[in-house]
Amino acid sequence: MSNPSKPPTPFSRAIGQSRFIVLLAVISVLLVAIALFLLGVLQALAGIWGAVHAVASGQFAATALTIQFLEIVSTMLKAVVFYIIGVGLYSLFIAPLNLTVSLGVETLNDLEDKIVSVVIVILAVTFLEHFVHWDEPLQTLEFGAALALVVGSLVFFQRYSHQAKEAQQDRAPAVTARARQQLFEEDTEQQSIPVDVPEDGQNPS
Repeated sequence: MSNPSKPPTPFSRAIGQSRFIVLLAVISVLLVAIALFLLGVLQALAGIWGAVHAVASGQFAATALTIQFLEIVSTMLKAVVFYIIGVGLYSLFIAPLNLTVSLGVETLNDLEDKIVSVVIVILAVTFLEHFVHWDEPLQTLEFGAALALVVGSLVFFQRYSHQAKEAQQDRAPAVTARARQQLFEEDTEQQSIPVDVPEDGQNPS
């Protein structure tokens, strides 16, 4: 037997409905993602045209083209970061999406983990650009050492975040799922705290 839940107060309902303000961030971030995707497409078309023109002119040096194509990959990855942030925020605050579940983004920790993973790939691509260019070996080595320090910090943060998520799930695996169901399916902003009372009227041990 559990105590009946109280109806939500007007203030708690207003706080719950305030989550829709995240739509401003979602729209803005998705527009940035679209702009970056379009920029990447234009860069790809220009790179392909430049490659065709170079081959037609008898120029077969691949270094410059490789750097240009790596910049295209970097642009697309940055667009993916903004896209994941946009759909992730929508799924976390507005309504769950099958897309985010398939991507493994069901909590804020998951969103952070995906963003960090893509950022690490972007840093690796950026270093590869400098490595292919190879103008100043010492500067390239220093740049690689700095990136290694940043990537190491991100991996440490990623691992700590993953452990925190596992600890939270171990403590109360059903609380988060129930809260999401009440919020998104039943439109209930205020969390009810059931208190189980034994049938004999005694306090639970």
